Amino acid sequence: MARFCVFLGSREGRDPQYLADAQRLGDTLARRGHTLVYGGARIGMMGALADSTLEAGGEVIGVMPDHLVDREQAHLGLTELIRVRNMHERKASMAAHADAFIMLPGGIGTLEEFFEAWTWHYLGLHDKPIGVLDSEGFYAPLLSFLDNTVEQGFLNAHTRAELLDATDPLELLDILEAQLARPR
Repeated sequence: MARFCVFLGSREGRDPQYLADAQRLGDTLARRGHTLVYGGARIGMMGALADSTLEAGGEVIGVMPDHLVDREQAHLGLTELIRVRNMHERKASMAAHADAFIMLPGGIGTLEEFFEAWTWHYLGLHDKPIGVLDSEGFYAPLLSFLDNTVEQGFLNAHTRAELLDATDPLELLDILEAQLARPR
């Protein structure tokens, strides 16, 4: 089965559906035999995603820089917690352990990690599928902005089309699993 790297917030957000979607994704990843790779925190959406994956019998790999272990309250009940020296190593380790990427609602760290993974895809450094969960329309303005970058000539349509999105966690997972099953 596949290893899904999920970028998401260490906060819960204001809409309870964000947390519910993270839990539903974690549960489904485990039930389908996939491994979760994420930032390693036990708080917020990150913790809820990890806990739901573990509770459903799944494996969870967390990756956290030493300086954030205390600050982000590292999840000590994971299948594996990989400690790295810095954020650059964190992103590289998460990408190396992943077969696909998913972005759930989050803040600037979530966006930064996600856009780096997508940029690496664009540059041909990996060919792993990338998806966005537009939970409760959270990323609708971003997806619209990306469509506008195509219209304005700053992003080619093929690159935009490679960014998969859905409003339901199971639908997004189905789309990404179909991408993983395609010959490369």
